Amino acid sequence: MAFKGKVALVTGGASGMGQLDALRLAKQGAKVAIMDLNEKGLQETAAQSPNIKSYKCDVSNLEEVRQVVAQIEQDLGPIDRLTHCAAIMPGQSIKDMPAELINKVMAINYFGTVNLTKAVMPLMEKRGSGDIILYGSMAGSVLTHNLGAYSATKAAINAFAETLVRENLKSPIRFLLVCPPMVNTPLVNQATEHGPESLKDSAKTGKNMAKPEEVIDAVEAAIERGDWVVRPKPAGFMMLWRRLFPGSLWWVMEKANKIS
Repeated sequence: MAFKGKVALVTGGASGMGQLDALRLAKQGAKVAIMDLNEKGLQETAAQSPNIKSYKCDVSNLEEVRQVVAQIEQDLGPIDRLTHCAAIMPGQSIKDMPAELINKVMAINYFGTVNLTKAVMPLMEKRGSGDIILYGSMAGSVLTHNLGAYSATKAAINAFAETLVRENLKSPIRFLLVCPPMVNTPLVNQATEHGPESLKDSAKTGKNMAKPEEVIDAVEAAIERGDWVVRPKPAGFMMLWRRLFPGSLWWVMEKANKIS
């Protein structure tokens, strides 16, 4: 879809993948609405392009999401693409992480995905076109210690998106599930204190992490091909390994994370 003059809604637009995607779409001439709770980050992103308008919104609050989506359509016009990137990624063992924080991660990551999809999808169906791009993760399949809460939310998103696609094969909407590996964005810094050792090492060095630009390139290519899922390298290989040899993958992950 050529995006000059089109309207895109990008969640998580204050930083990371959402920010980069919003800036790229704005450069193409799209009118871009960015949604986040980080007001400073929203302002910094919007300041980089006159084509970007920011909206503070808690994606875990369905009524708030509905209100902001309605405001976006009033301000910019019908939404042609939803790219849902908003997420949090605290790292800690399931035993030690407070139940309240586990619930918060699920509310933002999974129910945020549900809320945005349910708010935007009926509008697109009524108009007979649109793109819905949902960020799951390799972490929903490739599991490790001290990232269980995050991985559970991404497993839920992966299942939600795949089922959504299969239930709507005749829909005029183009759906895409994105399952990236660990990406070099500020999101990983949330898990460096109590998260997996391998993640801490990668956050310091930048090694073993995908470049966000390459992930977005893969997403754009996939949506134009009509694919329903994209697994940027090495996510596809790792997810296949998990499916075929889960025990050996656990052994490797525990070795990498210095779990005795």
